[in-house]
Amino acid sequence: MDTETNYDVVVSGAGPVGLLLAAELTLGGARVLVVERLAEVNETIKAGGINSTTAVALYRRGLLPALTQVHEEAMNRFKEFTRARGGSEGDTPVPPPRFAGHFSGIMLRADLLDESDPAFADLGPVERVGLVPQAPLERLLGRHADRLGVEVRRQVELAGFDTDEEGVTVQLAPTDGSAPHTVHAGWLVGCDGGRSLVRKLAGFRFPGTAPEITGYQAIADMTGTEPLRGGWNTTDVGTYAYGPMPGRILTVEFDGPPADRESPVTAEELQASVRRVTGVDVTVREVRSSTRFTDNCRQADTYRSGRVLLAGDAAHVHSPFGGQGLNLGVGDAMNLGWKLALVVSGRAPVELLDTYTAERHPIGAWVLDWTRAQIAVMRPEPHSRALREVVTDLAGTVDGTTYLVKKISGVWQRYDLPGDHPLTGRSAPDLELADGTHLADHLHTGRALLLDLADDPKLRSRADGYEGLVDVLTTTCPQRPELAGLLVRPDGFTAWAADTDGAEGDPSDALRLWFGAPVGA
Repeated sequence: MDTETNYDVVVSGAGPVGLLLAAELTLGGARVLVVERLAEVNETIKAGGINSTTAVALYRRGLLPALTQVHEEAMNRFKEFTRARGGSEGDTPVPPPRFAGHFSGIMLRADLLDESDPAFADLGPVERVGLVPQAPLERLLGRHADRLGVEVRRQVELAGFDTDEEGVTVQLAPTDGSAPHTVHAGWLVGCDGGRSLVRKLAGFRFPGTAPEITGYQAIADMTGTEPLRGGWNTTDVGTYAYGPMPGRILTVEFDGPPADRESPVTAEELQASVRRVTGVDVTVREVRSSTRFTDNCRQADTYRSGRVLLAGDAAHVHSPFGGQGLNLGVGDAMNLGWKLALVVSGRAPVELLDTYTAERHPIGAWVLDWTRAQIAVMRPEPHSRALREVVTDLAGTVDGTTYLVKKISGVWQRYDLPGDHPLTGRSAPDLELADGTHLADHLHTGRALLLDLADDPKLRSRADGYEGLVDVLTTTCPQRPELAGLLVRPDGFTAWAADTDGAEGDPSDALRLWFGAPVGA
C-alpha cells in the first residue's frame, strides 16, 4: 500500500460541513485533505433552508452574493409551484422572513413576529436569504473551498485509520478500482454523516433515544395531487407537507423506523405512504429524488478523542423537523476550524480543542430536545393532539411566535465566556462603521478582529505579538457610541467587549485565552 505524507488535517466527508471546515482550516494556514466517496454533489433532497446563524456565518466569509443567487433560484421554483396550483405570480405569497418557519408542522405567521426584539438586531443584510437548499449550498461551499486551494479527492473512501500521540495514519480506498493508499496527518475529523465510520472506528459513545417514525421526503412526478393542501398538514394517520417546490412531498408515519434505509425509495413505496397519510389517491409516476428518515436522536458524549474529532451529523443525529441539522453542523465547523488551525500551527495548546466540545455540545443537546418535543406534539394520539392544540394557540400570539422564531433562528445561542459585557459570548453585531462598511466585511480573512472604536492606542497595543492572528481596525460606530472596543473571534463570536466607561478593562486575558501568549512575550 502506497503511503503519502503529510497533511495537517484529513477531513472525511465533502458535504457542507466538511467543505466549510476545510475552508476554515485553510484560512487558518493548515494543509487539509478532504476525502469523499461520492463522485459528485449529492442531489438527494435534504435540508431546504438555512437559519440566521448560518447565513451570518457565510456572510462573514464574503458569500452573501452567492447565497442570494441560490435563494432567488429557489424562490423562482416556489413561484412555479404556486402557478402550477392555479395561482398567478401576483398571488404568490412572499415567504416569511428567513428566521420564521414551523414548529412540529405548525406554521408561524410572519405578521406575528416582533422584529423589534433585541435578539434580531444587528444581524446584517441577511434577512431574506433563507431558502437555500442543501445541494446548491454544497456546490457553493465547494467553489469557496476550491478558491482557497483546498484539496478534495472524490471517489475516495476512508477505510480505516490508526492513531498515536503524533498523529493519524488514514487508509484510503478509491472507489474507481485504483490501488488503496495511506496518508499521514496530524488530525482526523469525521464529517461523514449520521452513520459515521470515523465515529464508530474511534469508539465514540453515541447515546440517545430510539426512533418511532418513518418519514419520506421526495421530489416526484405525481398525478391526482389537486386535493393536497400546500404546506404542513396533520391527519388522523400522521403528517404531510406538500411544496413549496414543484413535486416536493414529505410524509411522516408513527409506525416505527423503516426496516430498510439503504435501498432506493420506489414509486410504489412512496405512493403507499402518501395515500395512507393524506387519504388522497395520488399516483406517483416517478421518483426523482428521495430519502427516508427517522427521529433517531443521538449525540456523541464528546466531540474529540485524542487525534480524532467529529462535526456535523457524525457528532449528533435527530429528526429533520425545524431544519436544525445543517445549521448545527455549520456552527460546529465555524467553531472548530480556527481552533484546530491554531493548534496545528503551534500557536495554541491542544487544550484549546476542549472548548470545542464545551461550547458546541450544549447546543447540540438543545437541538436534540427541540426535535424530540416536535415529535411529542406530532404523534397521532389523543394526548399529543390535545397538546398540539395548546401549542397552536400559543404559536398564534406575538409572544409565542417570537419565542419560537428566536429558537429556530439560532439567535439565542451564546457561549459561556469570561466577561460581564452583554455582548461577550454572543455572535458579534454587524455594526455599521463610520466608513460605510460593516463588521462582517472585515472578517473575510478568517482572522480575529480587535475593533478600536475609541481611538485608544493602549487598546491597539494589546494586539502586538498577534500579527497574522488578530487584525486591528480603528474606526467609529455612530449607531453605538457607547462601545469602546470589541475582540471578535474568527468564528464571529465576541470574546471581549468594553464600553466607553472602561468597566471591562482590556482584552489581554481574552487574547491569551484564545490565541496564546503574544510572540516575544
